[in-house]
Amino acid sequence: QVQLVESGGGLVQAGGSLRLSCAASGSSFTINAMGWYRQAPGKQRELVATISSGGSTNYADSVKGRFTISRDNAKNTVYLQINSLKPEDTAVYYCQARVRVLVGVSYDAIYWGQGTQVTVSS
Repeated sequence: QVQLVESGGGLVQAGGSLRLSCAASGSSFTINAMGWYRQAPGKQRELVATISSGGSTNYADSVKGRFTISRDNAKNTVYLQINSLKPEDTAVYYCQARVRVLVGVSYDAIYWGQGTQVTVSS
């Protein structure tokens, strides 16, 4: 019912910047919170940042001051501005959306994007 498509990843030198985007599409749903997670090789997926429908944000300690999450509710899109990139930021970045599906009996669901690779060279 809901598809998430990420874009904006790539290869960048340490100290550089990237802007990730994630657009949600589908029908009969409303989006509550959206967020970004990442998974480095050999590691578990971890929270990067989340943003509520009202704009409240939450960040992992490791990215505070460098990453900024924002959203455009009209476009059902969430963004992640990544500055001062470090090699340890190298990972696949996944978008997550917590939605309420409005088909028949409404229910809550979590959807994930396919991931976008961010590679930071030293």
